[in-house]
Amino acid sequence: MEATYWHDKWKKNDIGFHEASGNSLLSEFFSQLCLSKGDRVFIPLCGKTRDIGWLLSEGYRVAGAELSEMAVQQLFEEMELTPEIDQLDSIKHYKAKNIDIFVGDIFDLSEEILQEVDGIYDRAALVALPQDIRPGYTQHLMAITKVAPQLLISFEYEQSELAGPPFSISSQEIFDRYDEEYQVKMLASRDVPGGLKGLVPAREVAWLLSKR
Repeated sequence: MEATYWHDKWKKNDIGFHEASGNSLLSEFFSQLCLSKGDRVFIPLCGKTRDIGWLLSEGYRVAGAELSEMAVQQLFEEMELTPEIDQLDSIKHYKAKNIDIFVGDIFDLSEEILQEVDGIYDRAALVALPQDIRPGYTQHLMAITKVAPQLLISFEYEQSELAGPPFSISSQEIFDRYDEEYQVKMLASRDVPGGLKGLVPAREVAWLLSKR
């Protein structure tokens, strides 16, 4: 999926994927990662998610990766934070107390730039990527985070009835992508109220990925 697709989404404020009140599965299941206060949580393709504010309020440090600089600017504005901004190769680094957001292509984000990660919260990255991109994404994510434990949120629905993103990702695909490096456990599977985008019945699924 081309970068221009996402840039256009943000320019048009077509961000139905953005949850105004954050994700309830995060607050319910985040403790399953067994992290300590002060640990650093990485959110790939973070947008301006309110989940960042929740994690900060709970005493965690947050790192995120996001393609759209507009989304990141809005994130800091809405949090009433003035970031320092550095250029790191092709990645732009927005930072404030306990928060680092890396703007650019996530495939350009290296372990050296990202630095330590204690846990991963993937609500909007895997489901945002088309099938041919997902294998490379999962391998890259594990490489730059040293297979940090993950709370992963996915969707399951009849893909032929609705074009993604978010894309439908089967349980089998989750195991295919992650089972070699992680113990994979389904935590919850719930109907999406009103269906996905109000168009198709869907389930939102929470996964715990624990390093083997």
